[in-house]
Amino acid sequence: MRNKTFVAAALLAAATMTLSACGSGSDGGKPVAVVSEDTSQKAATVLDQPFEKPDLVLTDTRGKQYDLRKETAGHPTLVYFGYTHCPDACPLTMNNIAVAKKALPKAEQDDLRVVFVTTDPDRDTPAELGKWLKMIDPQFIGLTGDFSTIQAGARTLGISIEPTTKDKTGKLVSMHGTQVIAFSPKTDAGYVLYGEDATVDDYTKDLPRIVKGENP
Repeated sequence: MRNKTFVAAALLAAATMTLSACGSGSDGGKPVAVVSEDTSQKAATVLDQPFEKPDLVLTDTRGKQYDLRKETAGHPTLVYFGYTHCPDACPLTMNNIAVAKKALPKAEQDDLRVVFVTTDPDRDTPAELGKWLKMIDPQFIGLTGDFSTIQAGARTLGISIEPTTKDKTGKLVSMHGTQVIAFSPKTDAGYVLYGEDATVDDYTKDLPRIVKGENP
């Protein structure tokens, strides 16, 4: 195995190139974090310089204001940006996490916050988000709001999202990064990044450590 040093922004850009409806272009921004470990055998990428949790105040599935930092402070938290009409990566990622979450003890399941932030707020109303997430895991948190606010929050994590547009067939698609960022309950910082290829087994193996504030 070779020791590798990666720039997280480059990792994010590479990971988002594999989807059509759930992909993303580059923001062209400066690198936001550095990874210095062997990632060749791991689904998780552990960051030397963690992400700060986005300062986002949005609307949850009950139509109530939700302050991401305040509401998830001190809790293990997974954050993902996607949309309910996504044909592939979004439902797969959320279902993988939901299945893995069920392997945790009940108290740890209740402590874990899984936050799905829509990249398609015009269609993903609180009611639509709630209906979609309820079929996956009723404890998952869905957030919607102003697109520019969501886009700015995603950018702080090196994740690029674009306004919903029509593809060549006339179908509405939302182009976005497909990473899951895991935040520690000890520091509220995001030390762990997952790409879209992370499996149920990967999350099942890693979540017991993440909920304790440990790196996989």
